[in-house]
Amino acid sequence: MRFLRGFPLLVFCLALPAVASDHKQPPVQPATSFADVEVHEKEHVAIAAEPYDTKEKESIFRIDYLSHGVMPIRLIVTNTGDKPISLRDARILFETPAGDQIQAAEPEDVERLMTKAERMGTKIPMPFPFPPIHTKAKDSNKNIEADFDTFEYQALVVEPHTTRAGFLFYDVSQLSNNPLKGAKLHIFKLRDADGNELFYFEIPFDKYLQSKSSQMK
Repeated sequence: MRFLRGFPLLVFCLALPAVASDHKQPPVQPATSFADVEVHEKEHVAIAAEPYDTKEKESIFRIDYLSHGVMPIRLIVTNTGDKPISLRDARILFETPAGDQIQAAEPEDVERLMTKAERMGTKIPMPFPFPPIHTKAKDSNKNIEADFDTFEYQALVVEPHTTRAGFLFYDVSQLSNNPLKGAKLHIFKLRDADGNELFYFEIPFDKYLQSKSSQMK
């Protein structure tokens, strides 16, 4: 999350592709509407994580991130209290089953992965059954920046009785098998209106996978 590490905020793309109007944020719903959610009732906060781990779900983006080893994860934060919650200092990390923690990727991180794949003449090995894509670097860069401008989670503050949502993108290209299995989204350093740190959130992706599996039966 770029704004959480010193505010080098979004790089705005002045000339978006003509199809940009087709790429929109999904409707915002309360965090409790999602299967993979953790609720802190005393602190009046609920946070959900929704991986976009299928070809169909990731079609809202301009780039096929999964084929390049990048996992888009939608973060949904609901504040049911009467005071705002700050994410100004928040850390939101993808934690692997081995305990390794991965920070959210910047556009340039995604661009490096794509450039590496193009240079090697194939896609980075991944468990996803998707074919590689071959896009000119300059067009890919523009589309990545446009996606981050449109979709990246941006809310530094979640106002009372409000839900804020957006995407974080994680480089899981070095993980084998299903990168979500046994992994977690670890969220800490959220603060209340008085500056007090809230209890950390630990959202296991196995809950999402179980829900996804039950829906397929």
